[in-house]
Amino acid sequence: MNHFKDIIEEESKKDYYKNLHDFVYKEYDEKTIFPEKKNIFAALKYTPYENVKVVILGQDPYHGLGEAHGMAFSVCPGIKTPPSLQNIYKELNQELGCYIPNNGYLMKWSRQGVLLLNSVLTVQKDMPASHRGKGWEIFTDKIIEEVNKKDTPVVFMLWGSFAKSKRYLITNPKHLILEAPHPSPFSARSGFFGCNHFIKANEFLKQNNLEPIDWQIENI
Repeated sequence: MNHFKDIIEEESKKDYYKNLHDFVYKEYDEKTIFPEKKNIFAALKYTPYENVKVVILGQDPYHGLGEAHGMAFSVCPGIKTPPSLQNIYKELNQELGCYIPNNGYLMKWSRQGVLLLNSVLTVQKDMPASHRGKGWEIFTDKIIEEVNKKDTPVVFMLWGSFAKSKRYLITNPKHLILEAPHPSPFSARSGFFGCNHFIKANEFLKQNNLEPIDWQIENI
């Protein structure tokens, strides 16, 4: 099993996933749910298993209108950059001199092998955490476990206590785990700023003869 499609297919046969599927589709029928149905698995689509070099773990999709499109921390073009992502950009500016772009669309990272994985993949409009505990966590833990099995080294960036709680899933000594407080305005100053994760990730990739990530998101 080496493709996310295979994992989805495998998991879809399990009872928890069938229950999750029924719940999610009912929610889409009756309420406003983000991201759009076609983008639920966008992170897995745009960063195929064999390409994964960095994993950045998020918790829930954004719950505001037009924001979420299936990749953690990223928002659709034309949407105001959320505060946590603004802080990520500030850290990139400090570390690597990246200019602060006028958008929060992180597709460029995904296409380079940065898996932007939320633990929960759907949310009700204006209702943060509304789809937690419904089964998504079992599914995304499975994704992390499968990435952990990769022979090629992967950098896992775990920001905040929730992401750090997934550390036990990463047991392969080939990988690098980087931990810091969450980049949200509430905690960024307690250790996210100055964490140098982007420099450390690229140094690690280069040491392992892998192409480093170009972290600069361009203006649209």
